[in-house]
Parts: sequence; C-alpha cells; structure tokens
Amino acid sequence: MEHTYFPEGQLLSTVRNRELTGSLAGLERAMDTGSIIEGTVLLCDSDFNLHVEFPSLSGARGIIPREEAVWSRNGEAPKDIAILTRVGKAVSCKVTGIEANENGEVTVRLSRRLAQAECAARYLDGLIPGDIIRARVTHLESFGAFVDIGCGIPSLLSVDAISVSRISHPRDRLYNGQALWVAVRSIDEANHRIFVSTRELLGTWEQNAARYTPGQTVAGIVRSVEDYGVFVELAPNLAGLAEIRDCDREIVRNLIGRTAAVFIKSIIPERMKIKLVLIDAHRGEPVPLPRLHFFIRGDEVEHIDRWVYSPAGARKRVETIF
Repeated sequence: MEHTYFPEGQLLSTVRNRELTGSLAGLERAMDTGSIIEGTVLLCDSDFNLHVEFPSLSGARGIIPREEAVWSRNGEAPKDIAILTRVGKAVSCKVTGIEANENGEVTVRLSRRLAQAECAARYLDGLIPGDIIRARVTHLESFGAFVDIGCGIPSLLSVDAISVSRISHPRDRLYNGQALWVAVRSIDEANHRIFVSTRELLGTWEQNAARYTPGQTVAGIVRSVEDYGVFVELAPNLAGLAEIRDCDREIVRNLIGRTAAVFIKSIIPERMKIKLVLIDAHRGEPVPLPRLHFFIRGDEVEHIDRWVYSPAGARKRVETIF
C-alpha cells in the first residue's frame, strides 16, 4: 500500500509542499492538478473562517471558509470546536480559487473538506483490519487517544490497545502531536469509524525480554502494587514483578508512576515472568515518557493477519487475530 495521504503536519516541510506553496504559480499548479497541500492556521475569525499561512509565500493569504473546514460523510455542518482547535496547527487542503483585488492583495481559497473527502474515498475506505498505517496523536482522554490517520480524519486508539503493559491514562505513554505507527484494529462499517492499535507493533514478550539479562540493574516505571508484589514496566510491552515486604507496601504504593531501579533476578519465558528486586525509587523526579520502539513499521510491513505475543511453549497464549 502506498502511503499517499498523511496525518496533518507531515507534508508541511516536504520539498513538494514548499514548491507548491512557495509561489502563486505553485498554488495555481496545485489547483490545476488537485494536489493536497499544507499550511498553518494563523487565526479563526468571527465568522469561523480559518486564515492559513504559507511560510514561503508573502503577499497572499489563504482562507478556508467555515463550510470547507471539516468533512462529514452525512454532510453535517462542522462544530465550532472542530474549527477552533485547528488554530496554530497544520491543515491539509486543496486550492479552489485564487483572487486578487484592486490593491493587488491575493486571496487563496482553500478547502480542507475536499482534501478529507478524497483521503477517505481513495485511502481510508480501502483499509482492512491488520493494515499498518501512520497516525498522529491529536488529543488524549481517559479512555484513549484520538489520532489523525489522514488529512485530519480521526480514529480512536483505546487505552487497552496502546500497549501490553497496563497504564492508567494515555498520557502515561503518549503526547499530543506524537507520530505513531498503528494497526487497523477494527472497522465499524455502519458508522464509518476506524479503530486502531499500537500494542501489536511494540514487540512480543520474547523480543522485548531479549534486551535484558539476569544480573542487570535497569530502570523501570512502577505501574501497580498488588498483594503479591509490585509490577514494574521495563518497556511498553514488558513488565516484571518485584516482591515487597508488608512494611514497604504503603511506601511503594506512593511510588506508582515513578521511576525505579530494579535488579533482574531471573527471566522465565515459559511463564512470561521476569523476577525483579526493587533497589531504589525516585520520588521527586519527573518521569519521562517511555520511548516507543516499533518492531513492526508500516514502511517495512504493510499488513499483519495475526500477532502472537507469547513465546513458543508458554503456558498462556496472548495473541491478536485481525
């Protein structure tokens, strides 16, 4: 699958986009060819028209009229918030007209709606579960992250689909504007909604465990405290269990979400277990977001039908069938 339609912002600094938006001749060419271009929204006026800047072009302003700001399958008028939240961000759009007034001021008429409609028809409507595509995080909620999967069209990455290691909120793993690879998890045909997942792309238990060796002391994040021990995340798809004494339980409970130093006691593939010893925890320091290492990337693998997290011979089988 050729990735022609990108999340908003990924075309902005490309050579092709600069060529098309750097001159009136380039914008005319974009209009004649129906090309999708990107600019940055400077402001939203009182009529909810978006004013778009093309950094390499002076003496012209781009305008996306309210009715051209957001595409909807059912033709509904865009909500105010959907327009206002574009201010300060990149937008994908098509050139629909170029006008000059008596003072020589040039207005470039733009449509984000047409760019999104084309993206849906030629790209998103052809996706099936298991396809690997690009995405960009647009905002976070307690139940998941909304991501742009092409020209600003949203998809939901639910909190349980973010990683194997459990988190209490998507902000524990993601941030707004973050670029991701995602797998199409399911498609709601009736409501034309696409749901995506990242957990299948962040490595199997064996792939993640191979990066560690018994005897090492490494950094992790305390994720939960149970009666039988404390779970420490070593990677987004890998956690180990450290035993704790009853007298330390409340102390450790206050460290959930904090960085910890842990000694790796043993790695047991058949039980998918990593036994740890808690060495130290950092109470006051901010915890950096775990780096997401994608073992499966869409520029290398276009589609997967099945993903098996469990090692061969493990007592428990964890898998996803698309």
